[in-house]
Amino acid sequence: MAAYDPPYYVAVFTAVRSENQSGYRETNARMEELVKDVPGFLGMDHAQTPGGLGITVGYFRDADALAEWRCNAEHRAAQRRGRAEWYERYTLHVAKVERSHGFTRAEAPQSPTGG
Repeated sequence: MAAYDPPYYVAVFTAVRSENQSGYRETNARMEELVKDVPGFLGMDHAQTPGGLGITVGYFRDADALAEWRCNAEHRAAQRRGRAEWYERYTLHVAKVERSHGFTRAEAPQSPTGG
């Protein structure tokens, strides 16, 4: 997880996958590589619950970068296949981020006595 300098856009994709996952892993890997070529793509985060709920958050510098990704022909084909085969349901939320910050816990220094 990273904090980026605002403003930027996020696309939050939340999905429950179907039992049929044939070809999903390969297509997902291809999409992760393809989106990196979009000028203005900042990064992404993923989370998956044991119950099958998955969340992917994509970060984009501006609306043009997000639009380029949305209109990419390979991405559009993967979306169609996802609706036909891989997802029981999903939601997509797109938002402009105006404020962002992060926190990372520093590692505790090791005691010279090991305790």
